[in-house]
Amino acid sequence: MSTNDTIETSPGWLPAETIESIRGQIPIVYVEAVPVRTDHLGRIEKVGLLLRAQPDGAISRAVVSGRVLFGETLREALWRHLAKDLGAEAAPDLPSGVAPFTVAEYFPDPTRTGFHDPRQHAVALGYVVPCRGECAPPEDVLDLAWVSPAEATSPEIAAEMSSGHGRLVRRALAFCGQLP
Repeated sequence: MSTNDTIETSPGWLPAETIESIRGQIPIVYVEAVPVRTDHLGRIEKVGLLLRAQPDGAISRAVVSGRVLFGETLREALWRHLAKDLGAEAAPDLPSGVAPFTVAEYFPDPTRTGFHDPRQHAVALGYVVPCRGECAPPEDVLDLAWVSPAEATSPEIAAEMSSGHGRLVRRALAFCGQLP
């Protein structure tokens, strides 16, 4: 390679038209975090659920979720999305390893897996993340509710979730041995 050739190595966001083209051709990798408050024995006391506008236009409850950027580790992506959605003072305890509690496949067709994203095929790695600090979601988040595991899995809250996030919360609680 000559010295006049340059290789673009910036891990930043892709232009909107480029990401739309890619979404139509290959699965996109996401991380999803179920924020929790735990007691001194590590038992889940509360589950944090965001209220926000979803890609399909619905207003619904959701967990922390977002793309993994090129060149970004899974832990870095988790940290970035937790800080963005819960605020800089949330004090999340990231897992020491990168193995998720589940892998969810999102499809434009809502009947394929029960996880739905009308924009794309996405593969999401799910993590349970205890948060010790004060959470202050940004303005695009309409609400952050800390609910008990029983409330998080109730039909009322499940009806407020879209895209399969209710299933993800149930999987998280089951993984932790705390599904009511």
